[in-house]
Amino acid sequence: MIRRIALIVRREFLATVTSKGFILGVLMMPLLLLMVVLLAPRIMDAHGPEVRGTVAVIDADGRVLPELRVTLHPDEIAARRMEDARRQAAIRREIAERTGRLDQIEPKEPKIKPSPVLTIVERPANTDLDTAKAALIGTNGEPEHLALVVIHDDVTVRRDTEHEYGTYDLYVSKSLSGDTESVLQESLQQALVAARLKRSDLIPSEIEAKTRVQRPNAILVTASGERETQRWLTAALPFIAGLLLFMGVIAGGQTLMTSTVEEKSSRVVEVLLAAAAPLELMWGKLIAQLGVGLLIVGVYVGSGVLSLVQFSMFGLLDPTLIGYLVVFYLLAYLVYGALMLAIGAAVNQIADAQSLLGPVMILLLIPYALTPMIGQAPNAPLSVVASFIPPINLFAMLARVASDAPPPAWQVGVTMLIGVGTALLTVWFAAKVFRIGLLMHGKPPNVRTLIRWVRMA
Repeated sequence: MIRRIALIVRREFLATVTSKGFILGVLMMPLLLLMVVLLAPRIMDAHGPEVRGTVAVIDADGRVLPELRVTLHPDEIAARRMEDARRQAAIRREIAERTGRLDQIEPKEPKIKPSPVLTIVERPANTDLDTAKAALIGTNGEPEHLALVVIHDDVTVRRDTEHEYGTYDLYVSKSLSGDTESVLQESLQQALVAARLKRSDLIPSEIEAKTRVQRPNAILVTASGERETQRWLTAALPFIAGLLLFMGVIAGGQTLMTSTVEEKSSRVVEVLLAAAAPLELMWGKLIAQLGVGLLIVGVYVGSGVLSLVQFSMFGLLDPTLIGYLVVFYLLAYLVYGALMLAIGAAVNQIADAQSLLGPVMILLLIPYALTPMIGQAPNAPLSVVASFIPPINLFAMLARVASDAPPPAWQVGVTMLIGVGTALLTVWFAAKVFRIGLLMHGKPPNVRTLIRWVRMA
């Protein structure tokens, strides 16, 4: 019996994973994402071409232009970029030190892109705006200036206490890149602030030093030790875990149903039943697609882990979460996969399966849709109750485990026991339907008919 099941598993597994659709549609996407993650830092470190051009400035206030010449100087731009790069490198180094992966950080000076060389061309305050904007188009399609800056006359002094300070208008040409525009915007903002402070007889550097407070990442203290936290990651983990569970179940369950329907409609199943018992065929199909689903989940999990390692953030992931994902996937697959296999054995065509598949998909989509909310409030009454109601309990508990406030161990254990009981009951139900429905032809059954088949078997 075991030998025949193993042969069926091998046939079904290889037939699925060696198909072009599986390789291109399932495996290529995570591999491409992984390639992008691995190559992105190297691409970002690459030096692009040097940007040169002129920026026309109409300063109606008269106090901003001198400050803009300072903030827009290439050396000042390079200093700001280096400060940002060093701050990011310090954060990565601190995370690596706390997670015991300091050896993965290379002690080298951060690389920055070349600073754009933007020459300021001063225009009189009474310059015609339409004429100045026409220079951004040029006569032969080549703009004379990369950008035009019009600074308001009330940018350093308010007209009255009810009005805000003035600002500036920025007009750009098609030749100005997004990165250079960001540099120009940042330089203008710093120049405006410096001009306002100097008009108020304040020293900009002193004000900046006194008002700047570095915001460190929070340190999560648990029974197993301390670790750095990233709120965006902890908020995304419940959704990602639910998505992986959903993808694995759908990939295996849909293939189970469609392959069974095709074999039944083409009478291939009658040949298979001549060599193996219905129960052996059912378990062979279940185990084979279980392996396919595990392969899909493994590829995506591996891509995610390598991405975290690439950015020195693997320490933010609790390794036990991967174990929980595998366990809950096994249970969820047995529940939903067995139901889809039973549906495939009961109908003669894919179109006939839609009426029976609808309730199963609803039971699958509802808990998946709830995972982000459960992850945000893992100890709310709804989250706790959902953890013990099959079959949504597996998604709910996985979202709670992946959150930043995991549930008590006894609740996880109870959910697993309920999941095991639900899986056994579902597989027993599917085996009864599979045994009778596999050779039944004619009118597609409804739920009442399936229950009658279970009683007959």
